[in-house]
Amino acid sequence: MSASLPPLPKPQEPTSEPVLLELTSAEDEPCLRADAARNRARLLEAATRLIEEHGAAGVTMEAVAVAASVGKGTVFRRFGDRTGLLTALLDHSAKQLQAAFLGGPPPLGPGAPPVERLRAFGQAVLRQAADHLELQLAAQPEAARRYSNPPTRFLSGHVTLLLRQAVPDADCALLAQTLMGYLDPALIHHLTKECGMSIERLEAGWIDLVARVTRTELPQ
Repeated sequence: MSASLPPLPKPQEPTSEPVLLELTSAEDEPCLRADAARNRARLLEAATRLIEEHGAAGVTMEAVAVAASVGKGTVFRRFGDRTGLLTALLDHSAKQLQAAFLGGPPPLGPGAPPVERLRAFGQAVLRQAADHLELQLAAQPEAARRYSNPPTRFLSGHVTLLLRQAVPDADCALLAQTLMGYLDPALIHHLTKECGMSIERLEAGWIDLVARVTRTELPQ
C-alpha cells in the first residue's frame, strides 16, 4: 500500500493588498527632467508606430532609434534592452489594470467577495490580452525568468491573496499558479489564433475554473 500524501502546508494569514507595482524604473516617472521625459515619450511613440506598421516583430532597438532619429545607444540607455522597451509600452495598460484591482470599484476592486474578485480579475486580464496580445508575447522574458519577473509575481501574489480568503485550507500558492497558467499570453494566443476560440469562450472557461478551484457555484 502506498504511503499517504503529506499534509498540505498550513494556510498563511491573508495579508493586505500589495502596493501598486511600478513596472518601469523610478527614473522613468514624472521626476525625470523635462528633456529626458520628452525623449522617452518620443522613443515610445516611435515604437508604437513601428508596431502599428510592422507588428511587434518590427520593434528592435535599432529600428526605434532610426524611427526616432536618435542614436541606438540612447534607446539602450533609456530601456536597457528590447524586453525593457516592450515592457514600457505595456506599462500604461498594466498600471490601469493594477489600479483597478487594488483600489477600483468592485467586483474587480476591494469590497466584493474574493471569488467574485477572482472572476473579475481573470476576465480583465483576458480582455487586456485581447487588446495587446502580440505585444505581450513579444515582451515575455525568457523561459527561465518568466515566473520570477516582477509583473508576473505581482499578479500571482494578488491571486494567491484572493485564494487564501476564499479557500484558506488549500495550498493557495500552487493553486494560484494553476489559475495564472490559464491567463498565459502564449496559451491565449494559441487558443484564440490557432484554435479559433473567442475571448468570450475563454472568459466563460475562467469562470468555470474559478468555481471548481474554489468549490463554489457558478454565478447565475
